Amino acid sequence: MKPNLIVNAAAGRMGRRILALAAESGQFDIVGAIETAEHPDLGKDAGILAGAGELNIPLESVMPHSADVLIDFSLPEAADGVLRHCVENAIALVIGTTGLSKTQMEGVRNAAAKIPLLQATNMSVGMNILFSIIGKVAALAGPEYDVEIVEAHHRFKRDAPSGTALTLAENIAAATGRAFPDCLVHGRHGTDTLRSKGTIGMHAIRAGDITGEHAVMLSTTGETLTLSHSAHSRENFVRGALRAALWLSGRPPGLYSMQDVLGL
Repeated sequence: MKPNLIVNAAAGRMGRRILALAAESGQFDIVGAIETAEHPDLGKDAGILAGAGELNIPLESVMPHSADVLIDFSLPEAADGVLRHCVENAIALVIGTTGLSKTQMEGVRNAAAKIPLLQATNMSVGMNILFSIIGKVAALAGPEYDVEIVEAHHRFKRDAPSGTALTLAENIAAATGRAFPDCLVHGRHGTDTLRSKGTIGMHAIRAGDITGEHAVMLSTTGETLTLSHSAHSRENFVRGALRAALWLSGRPPGLYSMQDVLGL
């Protein structure tokens, strides 16, 4: 039986692609396409808005109370309401929203005690492979290698640094004994910016329509090792999210990650 799917922020850049590829896959029954109450396209067919053809699912501001799984790529201010709705209605949740506060992350953990919940800062397979190895690589390189992370995204991205860059840094810190997030140095400016030992440099670029670029530089006197990931389009994030939604539907309550989905 196909899982019933709700897509939150369904008229956004990610939401439209999630709707389109979910419909194309034939693996879901789409039962809800949700947007904010003031969205100008409310009432219109969500499939047409997504370029997927007519789905007979209107864009609505009220979430259905019955579904198997909900995918949310929205904004941090919407996260609390999404968590509450999913817990109250026993709906599995895939959350790809980044920029969540510490309080909201605590809410995610509390919700996961009651529903199956998958939270990831990046849904792509390639990036999750990098997540799984970056700490080991940094540990193998050792403390003489300085660590710098550079990430680039489109001009509309609100949070910086990206959740993906923070996850890379957190994995490096855990594997090398650094205190996260205290070890982070966000950009540099001024007349006295000498590098402090054990820090991780973090740099964010916002320009044009860049989908997502991340590079981790490990450098010492004599050589530099760089591990990088480039997202060519949003398709890889969308396909990862749909893969996660299929995997998560019917699971017992718990906090899961893409590492679980991919068996990494």
